[in-house]
Amino acid sequence: MPGLDPAALQRLVTVEMPYGKHKGCVLADLPGNYLNWFAREGFPQNELGRLLALMHEIDHNGLSELLTPLRRP
Repeated sequence: MPGLDPAALQRLVTVEMPYGKHKGCVLADLPGNYLNWFAREGFPQNELGRLLALMHEIDHNGLSELLTPLRRP
């Protein structure tokens, strides 16, 4: 992920899904099938969409554990 913004990774463990079935769930905790649905249907064209696409790539490649150190204690 060249040019990756470290702040974006931090936002994945702090920003909550603002709507839908998983409203209130931290983006890093969204289930893979939900992220896959967005990948098929299209990510929103905003900051949330960029974060969801990033989380989808992380989840799809089995890299979710990389976010563990960024989570709040």
